[in-house]
Amino acid sequence: MSDGATVFIVDDDAAVRDSLAFLMQSVGLPARCFDSAVDFLQAAPPPAAGCLLLDIRMPGMSGLELQGVLEERGIRLPLIFISGHADVPMAVRALKAGAFDFVEKPFNDQLLLDAVQRAIETDRQQRQSEVRLNEWRALLATLTPREREVMELVVDGFSNKAIGATLGVSLKTVEAHRARVMEKLRADSISHLVRMNVLALQG
Repeated sequence: MSDGATVFIVDDDAAVRDSLAFLMQSVGLPARCFDSAVDFLQAAPPPAAGCLLLDIRMPGMSGLELQGVLEERGIRLPLIFISGHADVPMAVRALKAGAFDFVEKPFNDQLLLDAVQRAIETDRQQRQSEVRLNEWRALLATLTPREREVMELVVDGFSNKAIGATLGVSLKTVEAHRARVMEKLRADSISHLVRMNVLALQG
């Protein structure tokens, strides 16, 4: 089942597009086809889970150029490049630029489907992580300045006593702030607090 995921196919060869679309649909994956990179960009694909099957060589805007544009626009749809043997160095370049995978022509149907399923699952996990991080950032915004100070010191490994000494407040005051921080952020442990804070900073 697709579980809402869509496979976007960009290839200037109609026969290849039709073949890829049929292959995806045979395992329940909806497919949307485009005959050029420009058409794909103009369609403004919705921010739904999925992946992009992309020919590396196309008239006009190439697959590599499209990859660059998507990066500039912040579109993180996993890219699987389809390339001929002579295009392998280009495909390696695409991987270094963040592509998910590349498949050589003529491709093995099952290997391609496996790559697509991995890309979709990776995309879904990344989107779920982004949702959690956005929720976390929203919760962070509910902290008072003092609670934020206490949280940052907790994350840095300070004990309650050390936090009190650093901020010039009593141990009971630190404990009260710390409890409110944990409650507001819905953190069930210090490790949870640290992990989410680190991820938020990285994002």
